[in-house]
Amino acid sequence: MTKRLLALILSVSVLALTGCFGDEEQWHGKDISGLMPELEFELVGTGGQTVTPQDSDGNIRLLYFGFTSCPDVCPTTLTDLRKAVNQLPPDDRDDVTTLFVSVDPQRDTPERLGSYASFFGDHVVGLTANEPELRELTKRYRTTFGYDEPDANGNYNVSHSSAVYVFDRTGKARLLLRPGLSTDQISEDLAKLARDA
Repeated sequence: MTKRLLALILSVSVLALTGCFGDEEQWHGKDISGLMPELEFELVGTGGQTVTPQDSDGNIRLLYFGFTSCPDVCPTTLTDLRKAVNQLPPDDRDDVTTLFVSVDPQRDTPERLGSYASFFGDHVVGLTANEPELRELTKRYRTTFGYDEPDANGNYNVSHSSAVYVFDRTGKARLLLRPGLSTDQISEDLAKLARDA
């Protein structure tokens, strides 16, 4: 057997083994496993009650920071998430909870937040807190938010991240969904995560 043939056989064998044993998963979202802390918070729900991750334990959680007066990004993102979840097999739909955290507690009262969240589906949970607590939470996930100067009528915009953090059933950070993903791609990632759990 020539050296060239032997080298070719070895190369093919290595590639075949890599294909068999490679454990790198392919996601549409950015894989953040091990890069972000697990899901942890203590926020105020739409009924004024304290809400923690334990209230949705066992579910895949989608964490999104926004505000109800958001003119376009928030409603578009929440609509896309609802569509993606609705494309999942029926058994998986109830296992996905969207945590919509308002970073505008001055305007987003529990009642207003509850009405807004429910518009996007039964599995969207509206949450908020005082600004210092929100600052700590966004810092935990390496993001931030800010307030523009109010106009003559007191209206102001809030700058915030448009990314969605995805946590698995155990609360571990798994994916970051950035703008530009289709609802099909988001749904595929969620379905894969549901199967992995």
